[in-house]
Amino acid sequence: MADDELVAFRKRWKEELEHSEQHSSKAQSPSRAEEHGSLEDKDAGGGLTQSEDQPEYVSIASGLLDGRTSPLLDRIQKERTRRKRQHLGISSACNTNPQQDQPQKQVTKKEKLVDQFIQDLNEVNDIPFFDIELPYELALKIFQYLTCAELGRCAQVSQAWRVLAEDDGLWFKMCIREGFYPNASMSDSPCWKSTLRDCRFSANTVRTNWKSRVGSLSQLQFELGKVLCDVSTCDKFVLAGYTSGDVRLWDTLHWDSAASYLKTNSLSAATDPRPFVRHVQVNNAVAAAAYEDGCVDLWSTETGGEPIHHYQSPGEIQAVALSPDSPVLASVAGPNVRLDHADDRGYWRSLHQAQLPRHVEGLVLVPGRATQHPLAALRAGESVYLLDPREEKPWSIHSVYGHPVTCLDTSDCYVAFGVKRSGWAMHDGGNKIHVCSLETGKPVVSVGGSPGDFTCINVKDAPPHLLVCGNKDRRVRVFDLRAASSVASLYAHHLGVTAVQADDWKIVSGGGEGLVCVWELRMRAKLWEMHNRHPVRHVRFNTSTLVTANIPDDKSPRGACITDDDLTAHRRHRGVICHYDFSEDASSQDHVLPICKSNYMETHGYNYNIGLVVPYDRL
Repeated sequence: MADDELVAFRKRWKEELEHSEQHSSKAQSPSRAEEHGSLEDKDAGGGLTQSEDQPEYVSIASGLLDGRTSPLLDRIQKERTRRKRQHLGISSACNTNPQQDQPQKQVTKKEKLVDQFIQDLNEVNDIPFFDIELPYELALKIFQYLTCAELGRCAQVSQAWRVLAEDDGLWFKMCIREGFYPNASMSDSPCWKSTLRDCRFSANTVRTNWKSRVGSLSQLQFELGKVLCDVSTCDKFVLAGYTSGDVRLWDTLHWDSAASYLKTNSLSAATDPRPFVRHVQVNNAVAAAAYEDGCVDLWSTETGGEPIHHYQSPGEIQAVALSPDSPVLASVAGPNVRLDHADDRGYWRSLHQAQLPRHVEGLVLVPGRATQHPLAALRAGESVYLLDPREEKPWSIHSVYGHPVTCLDTSDCYVAFGVKRSGWAMHDGGNKIHVCSLETGKPVVSVGGSPGDFTCINVKDAPPHLLVCGNKDRRVRVFDLRAASSVASLYAHHLGVTAVQADDWKIVSGGGEGLVCVWELRMRAKLWEMHNRHPVRHVRFNTSTLVTANIPDDKSPRGACITDDDLTAHRRHRGVICHYDFSEDASSQDHVLPICKSNYMETHGYNYNIGLVVPYDRL
């Protein structure tokens, strides 16, 4: 029924009610009321009535053809007709009362308005929001835009809404949307609502443990007599290389994994002394190591053992990069760049080789690229290049004479690099960080303006539109790329910042003095810190774990005593890898991380914990 017809019907109904009040002595017969109601039913149905043998969907279709937008209008009109019949019946009963000769009480206008308001409220309460003919899938489509709190409120409305609000498909999509079990299927959990509740509780517990410094600490050691050279992490894997030429892989979820022991290639194993390990890289599928003599080995993280791929470079390897999500390996030896990839059968082949006009100092592979079309970002002196195997030679996106590039990092859409400015350019804002688009190669934004050199950048692991960096001026900075403004500036390390990473609420930074600091991003306050002897060269964390590596600058120190003939390094010179797990139970006092790292074997210690004033009290 159209809106004009509803207004006319309501007006005609009020007139008849007033007419019945004025002529209350003349009672209306039941047959007359039934006849009047049948006429209204016919009028409410738009001239079409539903017969007993006629299906309900036929009447719904007929109503839609007559101009009604929803079958809900028919139910509204039927409810109004029922209320009118009830009112007319009550009026008739009152008129047949023996006391009808008594003078009737005059009904005021205010009472009429109150009765009409109550009647309208009754109509709203009696008419449901979802019609019974609305398909279940459409109702779920509406409910999927609600949050957890809104679904909880809807479940208290009615039984039908409770069934919709507790549909397992809604909670499964919400669990995926919030980042829990991204690769799961619908059948992996019997109740996704309970699964989401447990995941949220665990996430809150882990965040509390992060802030309170509650967890377990493990020091990863393999070659006790050799010096740590380089460390790389990816999810559960930690890869380390030593001056002895050995490479060790740890699986932090399965510490006794057989793939932990990686064998060296026969050429490097036959050399005496064995060459140092210069660079290591690991992802979820393979682990790579580059040696001092130019050899590069590649192992499988699942099987370990012998290398699955090996090649020899003409010179010393300056940098090695491994794609985090595809089997692509890149290495740099002087000005020569080489890209290797695995084919469909798992065999590794050389994909592309290029030569730049100058020596390459840094290399990063862009994440999110296909195996056949990787993209590499390189820094060489004052220039930044992008290398695509489909192109004949790399193209330059930045080159300014006398302004060398000090650090480099990439995300799936941006490449960010720090530029050291000198001479007259120092008066124009100081050193800068330039961000360019990988799609166009054009500059997007320029941030910074510090007198010190930028030493590290992290844009790949940072939250969207944010960039975190470290500087020699002892500060950790966070920039918003949309507004080209500074979000936070934290005074952290007195020997300069060497490694940094951030997420949506915290920052972890490492310095040249060996200090690891955890910051709260919103409050810009330090939560806690840990100290080791050597500079922090690697910092990586995920939701519940943190891996830090203190790598010495001196790879050939003297022994423990000045009269020693061998060069076996004392453990204070070897470096250390620390693995923190914050998913432990906060109620256990044994899991409070110790701040004082010294013991009775050392002549002095660092007393950062008030409860451990003297480290020898535990003996």
